[in-house]
Amino acid sequence: MKTLVKKYKSVIRFILTFLLVYGGLSLTYKLYLDMSQEKDYHPDYITNLISRQCQVLLESLGHEAQVIPHDGEASIKLILNDEYVARVIEGCNGVSAIILFSAFVIAFSWHWKATVLYVFTGAVVIYAVNLMRIVVLALGLYYYPTERDLLHGVIFPMIIYGMVFLLWMLWVNRFKKINKKYVV
Repeated sequence: MKTLVKKYKSVIRFILTFLLVYGGLSLTYKLYLDMSQEKDYHPDYITNLISRQCQVLLESLGHEAQVIPHDGEASIKLILNDEYVARVIEGCNGVSAIILFSAFVIAFSWHWKATVLYVFTGAVVIYAVNLMRIVVLALGLYYYPTERDLLHGVIFPMIIYGMVFLLWMLWVNRFKKINKKYVV
């Protein structure tokens, strides 16, 4: 058993670090969500922010857009050209994807300065791609409402998680190149 632990020390370290960071960030996010229910933002500040940013982007594309807090649930109604096309819920704001991305990068880190910079940059990229994803999804739901399941259930999750995977692969490949420099 001791030999196996020694042999797979880096794998065990990765798994434990990933689980601790993911659990810690998820717990922190849950506490934030619980606290935000007591504040003026509906459903929470980040979901509210991304909804309003979608509105601005849709308006810049020449559409009439509104975001209105939903009365019966913790979501924001996205109205495009006077038609209710979607609701933006907490799960749409990209934070869960950013937490997953960050936990992997931190668990697979080698230098804290580079890790922090990459986590920050990756979080910004994921947030921006998610924002564009919601805007394009709203347009897709407006113009092709019969394709709702395909757009929302397949194509658009593929975009956000595809971006997370791509950023992971860039990180792992960079890690591999840097690691080769120091191996004798």
